[in-house]
Amino acid sequence: MPKADGQSTTERLLALLDHLGLRTAHVAAQMPGDIAGLAADHAGRIGGLVLCTPSRLDPAPFAGLGGRLLMIAGSEGLTHAVTARAAERLAGAAREVLPDYAAPGWADVVADRTAAVAGWMTGFLGRREADEPHGAAREGTVAGITYRMTGSGPALVLLPFFLAPSQWDPAIPALAERFTVIVLGGPHLGGVAALEDRAKAPTYAAMFRTLIDVMDPQPGEAILDVGCGAGSLDRMLARRLGTANPITAVDANPFLLREAAALAAADGLDGRIRFGDGNAEALPFPDATFGCAFSITVLEECDADRAIAELKRVVKPGGRVGVIVRSIDLPQWWHVAVPEGLRARIETPPQSVSPAGVADGSLYRRMRAQGLVDLVCFPSLVTLDHPQGPIWRYREDHVLAQLDAAETRIWQAARDAAAADGLLFMAHPMHCAVGVRP
Repeated sequence: MPKADGQSTTERLLALLDHLGLRTAHVAAQMPGDIAGLAADHAGRIGGLVLCTPSRLDPAPFAGLGGRLLMIAGSEGLTHAVTARAAERLAGAAREVLPDYAAPGWADVVADRTAAVAGWMTGFLGRREADEPHGAAREGTVAGITYRMTGSGPALVLLPFFLAPSQWDPAIPALAERFTVIVLGGPHLGGVAALEDRAKAPTYAAMFRTLIDVMDPQPGEAILDVGCGAGSLDRMLARRLGTANPITAVDANPFLLREAAALAAADGLDGRIRFGDGNAEALPFPDATFGCAFSITVLEECDADRAIAELKRVVKPGGRVGVIVRSIDLPQWWHVAVPEGLRARIETPPQSVSPAGVADGSLYRRMRAQGLVDLVCFPSLVTLDHPQGPIWRYREDHVLAQLDAAETRIWQAARDAAAADGLLFMAHPMHCAVGVRP
């Protein structure tokens, strides 16, 4: 097995296909960046590709697939817009639309629309050829990617969604009647890879350290993380605090919780962080349980006022509540010299927030309205400068999804020039605040 460290996502996927004895396999994913390199440079290894509700999509890497590509989109929102624009540039690609469905990035789309997704996938991929796996165990780990096989027939490789709690699970029984379904996981794919990469950005880590500095947990105070995702920040916090503070991390996503526990164990922090199921709008803890509670990039996706009230409820009097959310009301900034008209479009952040969520400066007013006092408010800029990383790809795919072919060439030339100068980076704003329960 090839050495896992230092490999690109494409190299890891090629190692997995080789391990499973697959010259050609069907593939399905939500995050196009995971599969873009394989599609662009090794299109022959893909029998058919399904992009299921992508909210960001650069069409260019998929141009060579022709009629082997199916895009599934919601009837409104980002997935509808980006797949419609991509279809104009991808000759032969098919597109199916889920009626009366917005499919935001955190939607549990396969659980919500199981029959439609499984039916479209089976009908589309069943008309195309792929190999059956042979000579490999039914589950294992290759190049840092975990895999688990179900069913028999042509191989269908399922890459992780970004945040969908059920992932592909609801559709697997139907898909396994026709295919050998190969479900992938681990820290190098999907939402876990993006969350891990984001946490490694120096300015993101600095923003989190500032949040903890302002919260100022005292020795012995229990700390709660609501919406922990892959547990990236909890591991950082555990290394910083040692054993002085019990850390509990909850999430409503069982897939991410499993991955978070595995990553903590691999990092030598097994037992230092207590992971569990928890909904931000109805936390499973008595009043006044914790000294500090925080939630980072979660309140965009739920009822923010209820979540803030819950955070306040579970901390003790004098306890501190910290919240960070993405900003859709402040411009993002790319250090790329493009024409002004193009710049004005790419400076607008992805407008992704639930009807009751918060992703703007109203965070500060909401925290005050819930009775938190002594607010410390500190909008922050997070800088990304690793263009091969998954979180960069995720954000750049949002830009590229808006461009036509000519504009893409302009962007790429300016991007290459900035990279040649060693000055390719982008910065996006976050709203951050800490308040005290009286």
